[in-house]
Amino acid sequence: MRYVLMAAALAAAASTTTQAQSDPKATEQWQPVPKVVTPGHTNDAPPSDATVLFDGRNLDPWESSKDHSPARWNVHDGVVTVDKTAGNIQTKEHFRNYQLHLEWRVPRNITGEGQERGNSGVFLASTGPGDEGYEIQIMDSWKNDTYVNGQAASVYKQAAPLVNAMRPPGEWQTYDILWTAPVFSTDGKLISPAYVTLLHNGIVVQNHTQLVGETLHVGKPSYAPYTDAPIKLQAHGDRSAPISFRNIWVRRLD
Repeated sequence: MRYVLMAAALAAAASTTTQAQSDPKATEQWQPVPKVVTPGHTNDAPPSDATVLFDGRNLDPWESSKDHSPARWNVHDGVVTVDKTAGNIQTKEHFRNYQLHLEWRVPRNITGEGQERGNSGVFLASTGPGDEGYEIQIMDSWKNDTYVNGQAASVYKQAAPLVNAMRPPGEWQTYDILWTAPVFSTDGKLISPAYVTLLHNGIVVQNHTQLVGETLHVGKPSYAPYTDAPIKLQAHGDRSAPISFRNIWVRRLD
């Protein structure tokens, strides 16, 4: 009797498999229904579920990274220009995994060479008041030689961009970034590293790049546990003219 029941069960399983392979409804998923997100009027405009970080009017969503006082960069003509004397600025809100859009412009009359030419950066997770965290480099890489893991769109000192997609100085550059934050256990051990995908001017330049820790100017990268963090923009101390930003928004992915 036991063998008869086993045979019947196997026959039923085989019948179910055959049905699944021949019936298109067997592989249809109806729940859960994705929520509706209304796209912006252009691909660069914030969608309906985005948090707008800068729309050309003010820096209310931002603060000084140093002391959390109001951000003091120069807002004018729908853009914000770095004030190098005021230091880095960061978002008041903290984030984990997200999609980020920002646009930046190096002055047309930029001077200097290498890292001393339109230098800045976007830190996808700021872990301190200075340059601590995970930085995507921003600088003029249009006919300007420097170390490749320090040019525009590099994961600073970790991963060079796949290609140089830089437009000339004076033109607006776009970054579209997918950030997957590192995951840590309750005792601070790394469970999963950070990953970043970056499109520079619509071109993939970082393709699910794995980070080996926080980005450092000197030394070997390593991870330090955190839960969530601000997004930070750098006021680099090079002597070239300051760069400008516009149209910054973020979508949480967790």
